[in-house]
Amino acid sequence: MNSNLTTHIAGYPRIGRKRELKQALEAFWAGRLAASDLEETARGLRLRHWTEQKAAGLDFVAVNDFSYYDNILDLACVFGVVSSRFGKAGDPVTLDRYFRMARGRGHQDGRPDVAALELTKWFDTNYHYLVPELAADQEFHLAWDKPVAELKEALAAGHRPKVVLTGPVTFLALSKSIDGKSRPLDLLEKLLPAYRELLVALKKEGAEWIEISEPIFAARRDETVLAAAKRTWNETDGLPSIEGLKFIFSIPFGSPGEALPRLASLPADVFHVDAVRGHADLPWLQKHFPTDRILSLGVIDGRSIWRTNLESSRAVIESFRNSRPADALWLGSSCSLLHLPHTTADETSLDPQLRSWLTFAQEKLGELVALASGVEPTDALAAARSALSSRRLHPGVHIAEVRQAVASLDVRSTQRGLPLPQRAAVQREALGLPLFPTTTIGSFPQTAEIRSLRARRRKGVDDEATYQAGLDAALREAIRHQEQLGLDVLVHGEFERTDMVEFFGEKLDGVAVTANGWVQSYGSRCVKPPVIWGDIVRPQPMTVEVAKQAQSLTEKHMKGMLTGPITILQWSFVRDDLSRSAVANQIALAIRQEVNDLEAAGLKIIQVDEPGLREGFPLDVADRETYLEWAVRAFRIATSGVRDETQIHTHMCYAEFSDVAAAIAALEADVITLEASRSKMKALGAVVTGGVESDVGPGIWDIHSPRVPSTEEMADLLRRAAKVIPVERLWVNPDCGLKTRGWEETRRSLANLVEAAKTVREELAAVNA
Repeated sequence: MNSNLTTHIAGYPRIGRKRELKQALEAFWAGRLAASDLEETARGLRLRHWTEQKAAGLDFVAVNDFSYYDNILDLACVFGVVSSRFGKAGDPVTLDRYFRMARGRGHQDGRPDVAALELTKWFDTNYHYLVPELAADQEFHLAWDKPVAELKEALAAGHRPKVVLTGPVTFLALSKSIDGKSRPLDLLEKLLPAYRELLVALKKEGAEWIEISEPIFAARRDETVLAAAKRTWNETDGLPSIEGLKFIFSIPFGSPGEALPRLASLPADVFHVDAVRGHADLPWLQKHFPTDRILSLGVIDGRSIWRTNLESSRAVIESFRNSRPADALWLGSSCSLLHLPHTTADETSLDPQLRSWLTFAQEKLGELVALASGVEPTDALAAARSALSSRRLHPGVHIAEVRQAVASLDVRSTQRGLPLPQRAAVQREALGLPLFPTTTIGSFPQTAEIRSLRARRRKGVDDEATYQAGLDAALREAIRHQEQLGLDVLVHGEFERTDMVEFFGEKLDGVAVTANGWVQSYGSRCVKPPVIWGDIVRPQPMTVEVAKQAQSLTEKHMKGMLTGPITILQWSFVRDDLSRSAVANQIALAIRQEVNDLEAAGLKIIQVDEPGLREGFPLDVADRETYLEWAVRAFRIATSGVRDETQIHTHMCYAEFSDVAAAIAALEADVITLEASRSKMKALGAVVTGGVESDVGPGIWDIHSPRVPSTEEMADLLRRAAKVIPVERLWVNPDCGLKTRGWEETRRSLANLVEAAKTVREELAAVNA
């Protein structure tokens, strides 16, 4: 058997084992922490994470995978891609300027109001990136030394670094043009010298290996991006022309499909592939990839918490070991481990049997080193075998009643009574709402008091009665605020929910929640994805009592608030022994039962949120139609068991909707609310193109920025929307839930939102008078 193979990963969770970065960021934003202290926290996390990688036995540590907010924002700042509203061209990249780009800024200290960059999903993950803004006359230059500074840190600490950079093709392909005069990829010739300048600076400070990560090729293989790749890797004046540096060309998140031969031939020193999602590429690589070049296999799944099947992985690796020199085969992660929690060591309250089935980021390092070992890792193999056997035999993994109930769902389970336009007329009569009805998306601020209340209950300081009394008080206060503001359709505020998916994970059998399984979503926002390990059962109603209580406190309509089956699926760690479509149907059946119970309890409006629909859109074109078919079916199973008079809402955010516009229409929700403020209503074009006949609530308040938009700003967005959607079908709402906002800014912003609706309502009345 050959000796150990070289090991590396594409990135590591950066938020900290105890979410130290989140806490430091939020303290800095609140003015309680100095910039130097934030920087010291970040430095400490980087050093700790490099030490963990080295201690596990990796040959390299990943450098430049850290970010205060987002790596694409970092890269934009590195190359001086900073729109004029964030400061003068050439101004240094300070933390203040950086966070203005990430979060915007309201009027304060005499400084102007600034809107943040657009935020959207990173491929098919639940991570969000900030979209760089480019113009035809864009200039690129080395404006921030972040990658260089972090390289120097790693070297000073005695590590062997591999600098990870998002490649120029992906960077441009994911940017947007703000002048309409050019396509971002047309700027490649201007961007490449800036990349070269950065690479020269890295080499000067001691860099040896650079990973150029190009995930765009898992999603696009058209001639435009392939030509850009060829130009990038030109040996005369492209990236490889810099002597003294060695390059890894990596494609995470999937297979490049038919473009594999062209991309594999590019002159990088190492070609790294996702051997998990791109498993179908392995036979071609084994047969055709040159044995005198280094092939790196991403055998550790950077998005799965389940123990790696070491025997299966070893079989794949050995097939390559036997046909290649030992120094021509490397092993790595399929993608960055950013998408995993930090360690299972902190899950002491989790069922020990379930815990034995899991490996998080730190444990994945051990699996990787075990697979690379030249000696058979007997202990690791035994543990993996035991975990797999334990899972297969657990009684909750296969419940006959659940499988039969799902199998009995037929086409009638996906159909409402009247067609959508006729239902709309019935609902308008039944609900009696004004033109441009105002509402919110669901959650209200999770204040320090609410978090303290939850923590005291969890620690046993307060009993259940005290905890419930605190929730009741928050609910009553939220309803009072909404009535005073003049909102037309109210919500209960979701104070009992830590997270819109985790809450349901706590209520459903076959699903477990972790204590510390935090994963970064964007900025300081972290979530704890539930673990779907078995067949799903709703043992009892989950939201009915609080919805009934809320409705009893107001004469206005109250929305029942649920998370949809596809979002629960997408925002959970899903079992890998059953198809995702089958799991989605099990969740849909549970949500259908809850929807029906809410209707029986007197709720006339029920919202079933699906922000995860676009996120689940497969990167491989061949898989998309099938996915959309079963995703739409799951939503319709969940929502089609109610009367025509009951109005079903759904909500979507942080996504490019054009790819799924037809599927959004096929959901046949009565009202669709969606994120639209940062894109200035451009998202509505896709909705119209897709044939959506539902009422639409485009967000007119960007809730991910601390700024308070003015009445006129929101009214202008509503006027733009009215040019695209008939006014009788327009709702008025924020982009998303208000969980992360404070009450003072929430009240001011909602007051402006209600006033904006009133203003446009009166304008329309005057025109029609």
